Parts: sequence; structure tokens; C-alpha cells
Amino acid sequence: MIVTSLLPHRLPPSPLPPPLPALLADTGGGSQLITAVAPAPGSTTGRVTWWENWAGQWYEKGSTEARFGAKGLTEGSTRVQGTNTTPAGLFELPYAFGIRRAPVGTHYDYRRVTKDSWWCQDNASASYNRWVEPLPADCAPGESEHLVTYETQYAHALVIAFNYDQPVRGRGAGIFLHVNGKGATAGCVSVPKDAMRDILRWADPLHHPHIAIGTESGALAVTRY
Repeated sequence: MIVTSLLPHRLPPSPLPPPLPALLADTGGGSQLITAVAPAPGSTTGRVTWWENWAGQWYEKGSTEARFGAKGLTEGSTRVQGTNTTPAGLFELPYAFGIRRAPVGTHYDYRRVTKDSWWCQDNASASYNRWVEPLPADCAPGESEHLVTYETQYAHALVIAFNYDQPVRGRGAGIFLHVNGKGATAGCVSVPKDAMRDILRWADPLHHPHIAIGTESGALAVTRY
């Protein structure tokens, strides 16, 4: 006798979508990556996620809400300084800094902010887009950031190497991953304080971490970088 089962057939599970880093055109060649993704170019909020590659597979290590520039995101290669936009692209993370001590377990070289610490943003200065201490004569205070005055935001931070290796005048300076302030940033990426501390404990320069900044889709899609 043939018995027909009355139980519904179970379909095979749908394959999981690939992790975001696997979709990027480039991840910088290291085994650590931070993605900072906004829903659209005009968005001032989004999500930062940090990832690690083990045996050729990317795994999420942490994720948090993020803030971007007050005017959203723009293509990094054509960004204009002073536009309050966050540059989209793939960037190195050369070193960390902060007003407060480095979180225990930080692997990065960590530079403590003092009353003499500035980030020169004066396009006419030989120190454009560099940490300077003290402020050089050719860098106007009104064109630069006195780091110690940003007690909340710069409690802990990572330098994002946007326009950094060979700075183009007028493109922008002082782009960091830092602690949230009161609202959107002037072009940086910011995250809650505890998340910033977690990132600093996780990130290891021996694994060559990079940050990929972009949108979920469209011309600034993070997958382009």
C-alpha cells in the first residue's frame, strides 16, 4: 500500500546573502575592515560595522549607529572643503588619538591631545591636513581645529586618511572616526563613545584595517570602493 504523507514538503533553506565586505570592489588588502554606510547621499545617519576575515571569510565583529556630515556624503575624489560632507571612498587608518587615555587593549599608536595640539586646515600652510604641535606661524588658528576644545568628540578617535598622503588643497582636512557630539558632523564619521572604545580595542594595524564609506546603493554605493 502506498501512503502519501500529509505533511508539507520542507523547502531547502535560502542561502544567506554574502557579507558586505565580500561585495566591495576593494577592502584594502587587510583582514580587518570598517564599513560606514548611509541609506542615501543626503543622509546624516547610518551604520558603522567592523569586520574580520578568517580563512577567506568575512565575519561581523560589531555594529553601531553612526552619524555623517550635516550635508550628507559626497564623492571623496571631488569633495570641496567646508561643505560639511563626509567623503565616500576606501581609506587607511594611520593612527589613533584622543584627549583621554587609550582604552586598555588598544593596538594602534595612540597620540594624546594636549593644549598645544592642532589639526591644520589652512590651505596656505605647509602643514595642511596634519597634526601640528604647536600651531606653526603659517597656519591660521581660524582655519584649523584646536583639538583639545572638542572634549566629547575627540575623547577617542582614529585618523581617516582622506586627502592625507598627498593632500590636495581645498579638498578637505581633518576627517576622523570619532565619538558622537550633539548631532551631525562637519564631515567626519562618528559613533557612540562605547562603540569607539570597542573599535580601538579591536583594530590592529598588523591586520591593515581600512574604512569604506558610502551609501547602500547608487553613485556613492559602498560596494564601488
